[in-house]
Amino acid sequence: MRRINGTTVLIAAIFATTGALVFPVWSYADRTGTGQANVAAGTVNTQWGPLTAADRDLIVRVRLAGLWELPAGQQAVERAPSQAIKEAGDHLIVGHTDLDKRVRIVAAQLNVALPNVPNEQQQGWLREMSAATGAEYEYKFVNLLRAAHGKIFPAIGAVRNSTRNSLVRQLASDTNQTVLDHITVLEKTGRVDFDAIANGVANASTASPTGPAAPVPGQVVPSAPAAAASPNVGTTSRPSPGAPGTVNTGRPDPVDSNGVLG
Repeated sequence: MRRINGTTVLIAAIFATTGALVFPVWSYADRTGTGQANVAAGTVNTQWGPLTAADRDLIVRVRLAGLWELPAGQQAVERAPSQAIKEAGDHLIVGHTDLDKRVRIVAAQLNVALPNVPNEQQQGWLREMSAATGAEYEYKFVNLLRAAHGKIFPAIGAVRNSTRNSLVRQLASDTNQTVLDHITVLEKTGRVDFDAIANGVANASTASPTGPAAPVPGQVVPSAPAAAASPNVGTTSRPSPGAPGTVNTGRPDPVDSNGVLG
């Protein structure tokens, strides 16, 4: 019964997270008028390019993520129920300490006000984890954080794709690396409830499944031929560095032209 209740709570949390993450995008799209007019209505010009409402929303959400995930990581390191949880907490601390520096610098350059405390939902997640112990703590820590990181991917990608502001574009790239690193290390704990995440996504979806047909038991499909360039084409680049199961988040320190870091 405890397991069922835990899964139910997690699915509810995934729904809440999904709503929190997609609502800003929907709220801008649902305004009256054409799509271009909607974007232009909340856009201001900067020396780094136009800054839209969606751009500002991502900046604030990167800051908010650090305000709750960093203390969650610290709690995991201090409580350390297992080495895997401690490692995940370590990555959360390091990743969001770095991202927080970057987002504060970007916000100062673009004159975007940032929050200083987690929002009500995030504070609730921290209270849930603080009140849990043992296996229940591990489950809540891993799955609340994994759901939050997994659902922010589309938002980062959407802004990274559409923004015309070079500072926001770089922040989105940096955030994407950190989020992928955190997803990877959370999954390494072996405590991610993938069934709950998949069910939450399915229950929130209204589209019919697409893609190739389901495999037929006992039937072997032919191997796909390699996709490759002509042999006479020379290349110099290589796949992104990092061993399997790791994400390279190394990058230069941000340039603090406004003296934000003191």
